[in-house]
Amino acid sequence: MIVYSEITAIKKKIKSLKKDLSIGLVPTMGALHQGHLSLIKQAVLENDVVVVSVFVNPTQFDKKEDLDNYPNTLENDLSLLESVNCDIVFTPNPKEIYGNNIISENFDFDGLEFQMEGKFRKGHFNGVGTIVKRLFEIITPTNAYFGEKDFQQLQIIKKLVEKFNLQVNIIPCEIFRESDGLAMSSRNVRLTEKHRLAAPFIYKTLLNAKELFGTKNVEEVIKWVENEFKNHPLLELEYFEIADEKTLNPIKKVISGQKYRAFIAVFAGEIRLIDNISL
Repeated sequence: MIVYSEITAIKKKIKSLKKDLSIGLVPTMGALHQGHLSLIKQAVLENDVVVVSVFVNPTQFDKKEDLDNYPNTLENDLSLLESVNCDIVFTPNPKEIYGNNIISENFDFDGLEFQMEGKFRKGHFNGVGTIVKRLFEIITPTNAYFGEKDFQQLQIIKKLVEKFNLQVNIIPCEIFRESDGLAMSSRNVRLTEKHRLAAPFIYKTLLNAKELFGTKNVEEVIKWVENEFKNHPLLELEYFEIADEKTLNPIKKVISGQKYRAFIAVFAGEIRLIDNISL
C-alpha cells in the first residue's frame, strides 16, 4: 500500500499504471469504520487497483465546530486500509486541494440540493460537489463507490457526473448497519452511552414506517413518525420525509410504478444522525 499526500505524485502514479487497468475510488473523510471497509472490499473485488482518499473536506461543513470536532484517526485508518488490501491512499491537506482559497464551487443539481439536507445544511452540497469533482479529476477512476446512507449525496454525485460528462461509473453500496440496526457513521463514536442505546430507535421507526406505507397515506405515515419522536425522551426529530427516489421531491400521494424512499434526520443529544429506507 502506497500513501500519497501530493496531487502531482499520485497523478504520476496513476499515469504509470497500464491503461487497461480498472481503478476503483472510495472517497472518505477518515475515521473509518466497517461501513467504509465494506465499500473498499467491494471495490477490491471489482477493480484492478483501489484508491481510497482520506480528506476532511472543510467546505462541506456548515458549522465550524463540526469540522473542529471531526475525529482524526489517520494512523488507525491506514492500518485498517492495509488490512483490506487497499493499493493507494491519498491524504492531501486542504491547501493541496484548494490552494490558498478554501471555497467551494457553485453547482446546479436541478433542485436535488434544496431538499432535505440542503434545507438544513447551507452550502453543504456545493462542498461535496467541489471535492468529488476534484477527486475524479485527480484519480480518474473507472468506478467510484458511495454508501446509500447518504442517499441524497449519492443522487447528487450521479447528477454531477451527468452534468459534467465525467467518465466514471457511480456504484451505490447498501447501508452497513450495527447489529442493533443503527446505520454506521463516524459520528456514532461521539454518542454518549445513553444516546447510543437509544439510537437504534431511528431504524426501528423507519421499518415501522415502511410497513405503514403499505396501508396508510403519506400524511398519516409522516404524522405517526413525528408522534413517535415527540414521545421520545432522548431523540429529537429534525425531519422525516417521504420522497421520490430520483427527484428527491417530497410526495403527497403514491403513484404506481414510482420508487419512493423515507429519509430521516435526528438529534441524539448534540450528535446529528441520518438514515433512510427504500419503500
